[in-house]
Amino acid sequence: MFIRTAICAATLLLCAPQLAFATDTARSKPLDKRALEDLSVRLHATVAPYFPFDAPGGVVLVVKDGQTVLRRAYGMADTTKGVKMTPEMAMRIGSMTKQFTATGILLLADEGKLSVEDEITRYLPDYPTQGRKITIEHLLTHTSGIVSYTGKPGYAQRAPQDTTVAAQIDSFKNDPLQFEPGSAWRYNNSGYYLLGAIIEKVSGLPYHQFLEQRIFVPLGMNHTAYEGHERSKWPSAAGHSPLEKGFGAARPLGKNQSYAGGELVSTVDDLAKWDAAVGKKLLKPATWQRAFTSYRLSDGKDSHYGYGWELTLIQGEPTIGHSGSTRGFRSYGLRVPSKGVYVAVLTNGDAGTVVPDVVARRAAAVAIGKPLPEFREVALDAAALDAVAGVYSFDKDTQRVFRRDGEFLSLLRPNRGPLVLKAMSASEFFVPDTADWFVFQREAGNPAGKVTGVTYHQDGRALLHARSGEAPPPRIVAKIADAAFDAHAGRYEMQPGMVLEVRRDGSRYFVQPTGQRRLEIFPLSETRFFARDVDAELSFEGQSLQFKQGSRNFTARRL
Repeated sequence: MFIRTAICAATLLLCAPQLAFATDTARSKPLDKRALEDLSVRLHATVAPYFPFDAPGGVVLVVKDGQTVLRRAYGMADTTKGVKMTPEMAMRIGSMTKQFTATGILLLADEGKLSVEDEITRYLPDYPTQGRKITIEHLLTHTSGIVSYTGKPGYAQRAPQDTTVAAQIDSFKNDPLQFEPGSAWRYNNSGYYLLGAIIEKVSGLPYHQFLEQRIFVPLGMNHTAYEGHERSKWPSAAGHSPLEKGFGAARPLGKNQSYAGGELVSTVDDLAKWDAAVGKKLLKPATWQRAFTSYRLSDGKDSHYGYGWELTLIQGEPTIGHSGSTRGFRSYGLRVPSKGVYVAVLTNGDAGTVVPDVVARRAAAVAIGKPLPEFREVALDAAALDAVAGVYSFDKDTQRVFRRDGEFLSLLRPNRGPLVLKAMSASEFFVPDTADWFVFQREAGNPAGKVTGVTYHQDGRALLHARSGEAPPPRIVAKIADAAFDAHAGRYEMQPGMVLEVRRDGSRYFVQPTGQRRLEIFPLSETRFFARDVDAELSFEGQSLQFKQGSRNFTARRL
């Protein structure tokens, strides 16, 4: 669902400390016509290859110092009906909604109607905090410890159903806290759901009306609204979800399932109006500054998240932004205040299509004059992959473990699936769906010598890791006959309403949980299989299936 997707290269590695971001946009001399056209051409050349003409598409907007440099549509608005995307089309923006919810809370704070230091029970007196002090700021910064309802088992099956705010809160309010409030950062849609309820309680208005009256109408954002409460008819793009082959209509999403965490629709033109107001209108300057300040955890570490905004870097430049992902759509909006750059990317596919984060970050890098290198994949043999596999240390607390995974190199991540890297050469590998890459170093003067370290290139920084150990044994994909897999194909019930469908597509093998995307699985033997992009393994025993994901184990019976 509407999840955070691109903070610190998808939370892979390191982020430099970033405490506060300036809110005053730098203003340089406006681009003359020729310079404007040249930049537009370069931006289009960077963006266009990501959008196949016959697949779900998107709209990209780039603004520099108040001038629109690129405003262009790509791909299809509706693949079924053959409708092309156009720049004015409205789309769901998913978790980009959170910055509007946060601003709504801060509007009330500036008016003295609440404080972010207030405990949430002041406004939601019946909410069980289990003896802990949970503040509005904890909700804003994803540090409350409350369970995120979208991550609970069975949520995918409940998502198509209409719900109410009260019913959704009831679905998670009695779950045990995951950690002491303020001690850790964990992305949390429940927190923003509660913020919406607090806005309603304090303002006396429904959430959608409050945003409409206090933000959208004053800023002239005529085509931004809570879905189902649009103020006028306007062209919109159809959402898409992947099928076994191609794309179909987006999986259904019930009313109020996303609420204050992700239920807004907008256009890139309205988002440009929003960016023009950010830091300058609606809130006091000090309030904006606080919104762009990284919340500091109780152990003193930075969370790299403010109030509804992610705090990252692009080519070393401080960047404020947020991603969005909901059924049928994905989005990303970012601003580089020191360079006067704003980029918005709205897309109408929820998986298997362009990743807005990558497009936005690459476009921003071009707009600030620091373009990122292009990545082109090459194939390497097992010996080349084994040569770079190993353990590499950045400091005493940070290690990166690389392992050969069949014909790929994987970066292992605790409690998560391995991240499959793509080779650019025998020494260079990039991280798919990001703008990050690794370069392995060898003994001086010996291009074919022993690998001694790896440099991680992220957001304009080069982070050197020294080789400190050998790699774990490679995971070798076994060759099995399709008939051996077919003996296991079928439907397996994990629990009522949750079925795993195991099936073959040509000579590729897949498992698909009810209501979720299918995962490709690879054989370790005729009875054991693993997934690459999540931490999951399957083993077949007679008429049952053992499914292991992370530390959890499930048994499913064949239907």
